[in-house]
Amino acid sequence: MCRNIKPLFNFEPPASKNEMHEAALQFVRKISGFNRPSHANEAAFYDAVEEIEKSVRKLLTALDTKAPPRDREVVAAKARERARERYGTT
Repeated sequence: MCRNIKPLFNFEPPASKNEMHEAALQFVRKISGFNRPSHANEAAFYDAVEEIEKSVRKLLTALDTKAPPRDREVVAAKARERARERYGTT
């Protein structure tokens, strides 16, 4: 649904609070259709972001895996290579 939301689980170092907040914000933007809410909707918008961020944090701390943590740089390099193959060099 939201291509800009990146997986946050099982990385070394673990996802930061900022990354969780950004994912929650992107999710609420997608669901609400607002990039920036009007003044009348601002409180509800940011309350939703806060609640989703709490849920994300709770989920990530509750998940368990036997797989070794992934390296962020390796994952980013693979994504760049896929993009280069798909869209060509820029």
